[in-house]
Amino acid sequence: MHVVVNAATSADGKLSSRRREQVAISGEADFDRVDRLRAESDAIVVGVGTVLADDPHLTVKDDALREQRREAGEPANPARAVVDSTGRTPLDAAVLDDAATTYVCLTESAPVEQRLDLADRAELVTAGDERVDLLRAFAALQNQGLEQLMVEGGGELIFSLFDAGLVDELSVFVGPTIIGGRDAPTLADGDGFVADFPELELADVERLDNGVLLRWRVADGAGT
Repeated sequence: MHVVVNAATSADGKLSSRRREQVAISGEADFDRVDRLRAESDAIVVGVGTVLADDPHLTVKDDALREQRREAGEPANPARAVVDSTGRTPLDAAVLDDAATTYVCLTESAPVEQRLDLADRAELVTAGDERVDLLRAFAALQNQGLEQLMVEGGGELIFSLFDAGLVDELSVFVGPTIIGGRDAPTLADGDGFVADFPELELADVERLDNGVLLRWRVADGAGT
């Protein structure tokens, strides 16, 4: 399995405002890049916080890219996966429509009624007691033939993936915006590291729109 984390941050490293509202950080060139990255993936992964805040569809937008996937014998859109420990994904969430297969990764503590409701709209993956065991959940996704995973946020999930050693690459578009705020989400929230910090190797730098795209590889000894 190969896991790529993709994100757009402000120049001061924020994903959105302290209100958890989307902020326009990147432009058309980066949107096209993200669409191509989605088209190259077997699945797109987000945390439930991203679903609740943004209600993303997580599909390929470009008709030509969808057609290329079909010609390669793949579904028009990659699968989608939501990491959702307690089953908070709304039943009317865009990610649960029929545009692609969706996996919801839950824990044993998710209420039975919510599990039953979600089971009508998604494939359920149970991994962990209180918090989703990401190693087990990703192994289950791999068993479904999902080898190339693209993670689109949010910060809590991204930190947890680094903490679990599951990240292979990090792509970050840094845009020409200052958001600020001590409570605004950053690229990697969670508890934060105090030792054994994940080390990255810079693979590429590209000027894009009015910002810069940084591509990093996780140093040897980390990641999958």
